[in-house]
Amino acid sequence: MDTQQMNLALVAVLQEWDPFQIGWDLYEPEIADTVVAIRYIDSPQELAEKIKSIYEFAFDETVKMEKCLEVAQKLLIIKNDASCSI
Repeated sequence: MDTQQMNLALVAVLQEWDPFQIGWDLYEPEIADTVVAIRYIDSPQELAEKIKSIYEFAFDETVKMEKCLEVAQKLLIIKNDASCSI
């Protein structure tokens, strides 16, 4: 999986997530910020904290840490699969 394919897979997971139930198309900046963060973070806990802060800052609403951790783990699986095949 090349970088473009990986990014598309990451975006698909984040679009599916929709933590505030407002429609995936309203999260574009948060999705972009999260995809950038994934490049530098390998810890599920640390990535979950980053995702939580990105979405909570943007929407001024709380996101459950457990949900952020679930998404972080899915994203890191994609990242790790991509790096193994490169």
